[in-house]
Amino acid sequence: MTGNGHGGGGGDVGRWVAATYGGLADLPDAEQDAWDRPTLCAGWLTRHVVAHVTMPVRLTPERFGAELAAAGGDFGRLSDAVADRDASLPAAELLGGLRSPALHRWEPPGGGATGALTHAVVHSLDVTVALDRPPVAPADAVLAVLDHLVAAGGAVFGVDLSGARLEATDTARTWGEGAVVRADAGRLVALLAGRTLPDDRTLPRC
Repeated sequence: MTGNGHGGGGGDVGRWVAATYGGLADLPDAEQDAWDRPTLCAGWLTRHVVAHVTMPVRLTPERFGAELAAAGGDFGRLSDAVADRDASLPAAELLGGLRSPALHRWEPPGGGATGALTHAVVHSLDVTVALDRPPVAPADAVLAVLDHLVAAGGAVFGVDLSGARLEATDTARTWGEGAVVRADAGRLVALLAGRTLPDDRTLPRC
């Protein structure tokens, strides 16, 4: 890997998370058609992604436990069920959730601040990449998540990085050696998160 690290301090991460969710909230406010446009999450519109990421604002630990039990302990099933159900909530409620300090403080169980930032950045890119819009996450936040996913060797989302050289077109940085994969940093994050880009590019799974 070349270039300087972009780990960021704890204060940076908190500001990045808040800025990312705030930017995502501003997007459908500015473009009403964005609300019902497909995202990189298969089968999910923007409203489904927003319903998913704001789930911690609406679910108490007790209710989350009940929802998880109803899903047979399968978090993927729980996420799909909640997104499908809560996507129909009033837009103002969902957008208010994105702007909630409670969401900005939330960390996924066992994931810590890095997990919270990764969750915010990846899902924001699910929307902005699909809409061909610039990332709403700060550039340093995108690079920090990219560094994190590369350092994990793609294991966070089950992507195989062996034999791949990632080149970010919007920075002077590269990661790995092998067949060149060139895209802006946001699209590289999306690829490392196991997404398929609008141009049908994807990375192999482990």
